[in-house]
Amino acid sequence: MKIAIIGLANSGKTTVFNALTRGSAETAAYSSGQMEPNLATVKVPDERLEVLAGIFKPRKVTYADVQYVDVAGLSGGGRQGAGLPAALLNYLGSADALLHVVRAFEDASVPHPEGSVDVVRDIQAVDLELAFSDLAIIERRLNRLSAEIPKMAGKDRELRIAERDLLQRLQAALELEQPIRSLELSDEEERLIRGYQFLTAKPLLLVPNIGEAQLQAPPTIDYPHARSAVVPLCGKIEAELAQLDDADARSFMDDLGIAQPARELVIRRSYELLGLISFLTAGPDEVRAWPIRRNTPAVEAAGTIHSDIQRGFIRAEIVAYDDLVAAGDMNGAKKQGVVRMEGKTYLVRDGDICHFLFNV
Repeated sequence: MKIAIIGLANSGKTTVFNALTRGSAETAAYSSGQMEPNLATVKVPDERLEVLAGIFKPRKVTYADVQYVDVAGLSGGGRQGAGLPAALLNYLGSADALLHVVRAFEDASVPHPEGSVDVVRDIQAVDLELAFSDLAIIERRLNRLSAEIPKMAGKDRELRIAERDLLQRLQAALELEQPIRSLELSDEEERLIRGYQFLTAKPLLLVPNIGEAQLQAPPTIDYPHARSAVVPLCGKIEAELAQLDDADARSFMDDLGIAQPARELVIRRSYELLGLISFLTAGPDEVRAWPIRRNTPAVEAAGTIHSDIQRGFIRAEIVAYDDLVAAGDMNGAKKQGVVRMEGKTYLVRDGDICHFLFNV
């Protein structure tokens, strides 16, 4: 799963990327014209794995992960009709979600493109940029459909009319500054537009990049769109924490009055916005988190581990994480009757510890 980090120039995008990935990407690279993105894969924090490792003493522990892509800064040119560069549009279109870093910190040594820090204005500028990109795609497609539909008949004509009507609905919403993700679409409508890779249809995590003085009282930002969330983070501090070992990081956080790194919350919220949950497997060889879409049937979850398990699926032996921990171990869970057998259609829940029985 890929999450693209976007934002206006000098918002601290790359600093946030370094904080999330424990990286050291050059923060001035994009200002000198670099277009190739910074890429890194990040483990999703999950305390449950540490607890299970204490119970099962496995040879290794494997976390779920997501990939962050730090792309060139947006210019706000969409407001003047300039549109997004084709290369940048390709990077964003292939992402599963967007993480928008908006500048909330004051720093005279880091000039703001607009001359002053204004969080609401900058959020609107980026939202408009994304909306203009989607509107341009819709307009081009509607023009083609208006020429094609009169020449068509039967089922093909019906499908193209349905597509046209849906695109007109999306167009109207975007013109009212409503992102596509805020609309309720049927499964069939989702399928109709999936290939367009609309930017405003992607889940979006808004990350106000705050200053150190704002740590204890970060600004309150209202962003009431569906499939969106807001998590403030001090990019400068978090990037420093990411380079420290656990003991030094804990001491630094205590000095600043920070309970936990904000990077961990950002990563978890990114994962959740992608619509992902984790089922777990546990044993002496490995304790592991497996990412799946919410409401995934057991037989498909089994295929996440191996296609042979899905093909030969018999049943799933499942215990909830909390029940296993309360029982102390798997034998205790079985004695307490909290281990159950489920079939192919069982919808796997977050934190289910699964053992799949299969025969191929």
